[in-house]
Amino acid sequence: MMQDESWQVLNLEELTGQLKGDSVEYMEFLKTPNLSCGLYSLAAGSKDMQAPHDEDEVYLVLSGRAQFRLKGETMEVKPGSFLYVRAAVEHSFFEIQEDMTLLVLFSTSARQFA
Repeated sequence: MMQDESWQVLNLEELTGQLKGDSVEYMEFLKTPNLSCGLYSLAAGSKDMQAPHDEDEVYLVLSGRAQFRLKGETMEVKPGSFLYVRAAVEHSFFEIQEDMTLLVLFSTSARQFA
């Protein structure tokens, strides 16, 4: 990992290797005033018990397959699926068919860009 106060280079393989192997696990690996990044791991057959978040959120499915429910709609997700969820919107993964690893990005600020 290379870094200073204004940038970092992280290795995804090294980060996923730090997961403990719990059936449901979230590991935050980067937090700044405006952004939070983590890995979310869900074992096949596990239950996603998350509640709506206070921040906008993006998921990138790195591995595994499941169904995803967002505001009553259901869709299959698999590696390469890119999901955006607005703050406070109910959502969950279910019918987890294969162990899943997801890259999760939270916007932690309502910062406006000029």
